[in-house]
Amino acid sequence: MYCPNCANQIDETQKFCRACGANVSLVPQALTGEMTRRGRRRHDKPVSIEQAASSFFSGLAFIIVSFAVLRFAPAGRIWWFWLLIPAFSCMGSGIGLYLKLREQRRQQQLAQFNPVVSQPTLASPATPAQELSAPTTSELHIPSSVTEHTTRHLDSSQSR
Repeated sequence: MYCPNCANQIDETQKFCRACGANVSLVPQALTGEMTRRGRRRHDKPVSIEQAASSFFSGLAFIIVSFAVLRFAPAGRIWWFWLLIPAFSCMGSGIGLYLKLREQRRQQQLAQFNPVVSQPTLASPATPAQELSAPTTSELHIPSSVTEHTTRHLDSSQSR
């Protein structure tokens, strides 16, 4: 194995590269396919109405608390509106979970009524496509060199 940072050869037992000090402890797991994505766990759970309601009503609670801070906290007039950020975030998450759940249920109902989903078939064209012939060598255009003009300028400046 090689270090992904500096390409120095490393052993499977090493945790850090001896040349550059990079953390290489996960390289053997990544190469064998044993590594799992850590950030995707939340999305792997099945969506439930309880999750959607909990998230939505948490957002409502944040709104109530923000207005309570505005009314009763001594310095609440300065920072009460910052509580609206998690409030709308939670409410949006709850609405999104509910819409996702509703779409899943709609998909399940469609699958019950139509167990066999027909695959679209591609019809053959009525007229066959024209065949293109390969260009001959006399028809090929040789592009000019990218460095041709640059070297010409260099040569003329050196002759002066």
